[in-house]
Amino acid sequence: VQVVESGGGLVQPGGSLRLSCVASGFTFDYYVMSWFRQAPGKEREGVSLIGSSGDSRTDYADAVKGRFTISRDNAKNTVYLQMNSLKPEDTAVYYCAAASRSYAQLDVYDYDYWGQGTQVTVSS
Repeated sequence: VQVVESGGGLVQPGGSLRLSCVASGFTFDYYVMSWFRQAPGKEREGVSLIGSSGDSRTDYADAVKGRFTISRDNAKNTVYLQMNSLKPEDTAVYYCAAASRSYAQLDVYDYDYWGQGTQVTVSS
């Protein structure tokens, strides 16, 4: 199993980034996919979730609603996180995660597979 994030970097406040996560080694369509983030000295927190194939559910943390958009391309085994209007408080390592439970929520304990993370830094 591999879960590999990319797309992080340094961006100015108000800017945008798109994160990508490519997965392999499991049946991607059947998995709930989510993004989490962890800032220095803080616990890992859920950012956004998208349901498995046939489940149109999405969910967002209150802190990112209206600014971030999650999507998936099952043909490419890829999930994306479009991040707009970035703020310094969005600075963190962003992790992609996969859950086999169809009822998975934005809870770290619901997830089976994790990527290594990609750093996002929002600073002028």
